[in-house]
Amino acid sequence: MRPLGSTVDFGSLAQFHPKSGVDARRTGQNPDSDRPFFGKQTALGGVATADVSFGPFRLLPTQFLLLEGDKPVPLGSRALEILIALLERRGELVSKQDLMARVWPNVFVEPANLTVHMSALRRALRDGRDGHRFIVNIPGRGYCFVASVDVPGHEN
Repeated sequence: MRPLGSTVDFGSLAQFHPKSGVDARRTGQNPDSDRPFFGKQTALGGVATADVSFGPFRLLPTQFLLLEGDKPVPLGSRALEILIALLERRGELVSKQDLMARVWPNVFVEPANLTVHMSALRRALRDGRDGHRFIVNIPGRGYCFVASVDVPGHEN
């Protein structure tokens, strides 16, 4: 008699193997892209590798990182993606629908999700405090990044 758990019949697990033609490595990727999930477009004004500075903050889009001075700002990936989307179109109104499509591609989410992550982003940026205003809400329409931005080697 075998002790419990000493051997397992893995033959019965064959039903859980991916079907032929399905690449199991791609399951965490956007189906419309061959790039990994976090490899989404992060080109700010066409400059994918440039640091972007505004107020006391510096965004490193290739590293998906926001710094205040030299310290990383604790910010979730959804809020960071919102920030990147707003910076790509700084000075323009970005609709709530555009932001939700960018941050949650091919997924239905309630608009309240955008509100929660926008709130976290504004809290992290201390938006509206100490004379800093980075993001303006146009009620019912969307958001606009209004602060001055410095992209080294490019005009604002």
